Amino acid sequence: MFTLTISDKPIAITNADEEEARELLMSEDFKEDLKYLESEGAPIWDGFATLNVRPATEEEKAEFEGADFDDEEDEDDDEEDGPYIMFLVDVTDPDEADED
Repeated sequence: MFTLTISDKPIAITNADEEEARELLMSEDFKEDLKYLESEGAPIWDGFATLNVRPATEEEKAEFEGADFDDEEDEDDDEEDGPYIMFLVDVTDPDEADED
């Protein structure tokens, strides 16, 4: 498992292998999501802070393994859906927050 950090703060973890983790977490689409989604009222990433992918710590792995992913199609689906990405910070979508 690998963790994306922003300025050394753990932000997201994935169960992908290293090559795929770097591809997913450093993709332009994911970076755009990080600039759009918010944590504690501010964008997760400002577009300038240092992004890094590193091996996940044991604590991060435990948090990931304890997560409840929605696997509704477990009965007939023997193939894996691919890697999961889980945020390690509270994340809000500003569009959804405006609807309240």
